[in-house]
Amino acid sequence: TIDLHAGQIQGFFDVPVDHLFGASILAKYINEKNMEDVIVVSPDLGGVTRARDLADRIGAPIAIIEKKRPEPGVAKVMNLIGDVAGKNCIIIDDIVDTAGSLVEGAKALEEFGAKSVTAAVTHAVLTDPASERIASSNIKELIVTNTIPLPENCNLPNITQLSVAPLLGEAIMRIFHEVSVSNLFDK
Repeated sequence: TIDLHAGQIQGFFDVPVDHLFGASILAKYINEKNMEDVIVVSPDLGGVTRARDLADRIGAPIAIIEKKRPEPGVAKVMNLIGDVAGKNCIIIDDIVDTAGSLVEGAKALEEFGAKSVTAAVTHAVLTDPASERIASSNIKELIVTNTIPLPENCNLPNITQLSVAPLLGEAIMRIFHEVSVSNLFDK
């Protein structure tokens, strides 16, 4: 599996499971862009570990969006932990569905003085109205992986899709040769 929403899900399988992380793929791409003044942003308190992992891989600090959900499907940014003023922000998340939280987080980062906002997400579900929301948002680039196919109606000019094939292939080889899979994720 890649980027389970909650690591505890791994315990529900009756067969051996290797939980792989998309941060290595996302970090490689981000490092190749040679961005300056970067800060990695967790979209909520639950994503701090994921944000810290990416930040360590690209040598950046982190910030955390504190939000609440006044009703299902609605997110309201309450506070920002960290300083994003004048920084190129990278919001990292495991999944984007309707993009409501992602777009609200990006808008809040701009209000807190961010120079630019990029989003890096492992699983791009992108159900309606996600494409419309992202297209009209301040998200400069949406970086996703190909863990699931992009919807046919998703024709965003600012989307970059990265392949998980090298990660899966290496994990399969390591399992076959009885070599540690966890070493794949050493920084």
